[in-house]
Amino acid sequence: GFGLGSSSIAQFARVAGGIHTKAADVGADLVGKVEMDIPEDDPRNPAVIADNVGDNVGDVAGMGADLFESYVGSIIAAATLARGDMVKVALPFWIAGAGIVASMIGFFFVRTKDGASQHDLLFALHKGTIVSSVI
Repeated sequence: GFGLGSSSIAQFARVAGGIHTKAADVGADLVGKVEMDIPEDDPRNPAVIADNVGDNVGDVAGMGADLFESYVGSIIAAATLARGDMVKVALPFWIAGAGIVASMIGFFFVRTKDGASQHDLLFALHKGTIVSSVI
């Protein structure tokens, strides 16, 4: 059930990302090529921005769906290796839950001031990652 559910969610995310990508692409092509007679991906066409955003959404949705499905698959594989021992079966789920809690705690350590430099921003992200990893 857990694996089938994650595969279904991942499939819907891939499809939704693909639909968004294609809709933005068709819209940009219709406005640019058909109505305004300018080439595809021409910066004079404002719909090109929507097309690029649509491409990014499609890519992120696809990669996120693959990552999610692989993560759930690894949890199921580790639980299967436990061969029915309930403590060992629960261990991968507890580790995944602890990771979620650790990332939520690390989130609160990522802070910067207004107008921070890129070095300060990267330091804040690094600090949150280190805190999450130590926990």
